[in-house]
Amino acid sequence: MVLPALLRRVLIAAACTLPLMAQAGELPSSERQAELETLLYQDCGSCHGMTLRGGLGPALPRDHMQTFSAEALAHIIQYGIPGSAMPGWQALLSEADARWLADHLQTDNRLQTLDD
Repeated sequence: MVLPALLRRVLIAAACTLPLMAQAGELPSSERQAELETLLYQDCGSCHGMTLRGGLGPALPRDHMQTFSAEALAHIIQYGIPGSAMPGWQALLSEADARWLADHLQTDNRLQTLDD
């Protein structure tokens, strides 16, 4: 899959400039993790599809999410993608929350591939 030029630039910038957020913060509580998983499948699902198979936004299968660093994904979650429909969520999510979501998309995502 070829990424749009703007997304490539955002990911490169994020990978080069972000601090290692996960090492700086603690994991969200188990209660917060449950809230974040609900947010992922409900709120993010409103654009990416309730099963993350895509919609207004692209599909988010685990195998595709693993092609990015967790730091880059967390940056996109927090700050969005300028010029696209992807908003930033930093007003509602901490860095630790965004990092947990990124890690979840890469490791515990119910959608492993688009072939599932």
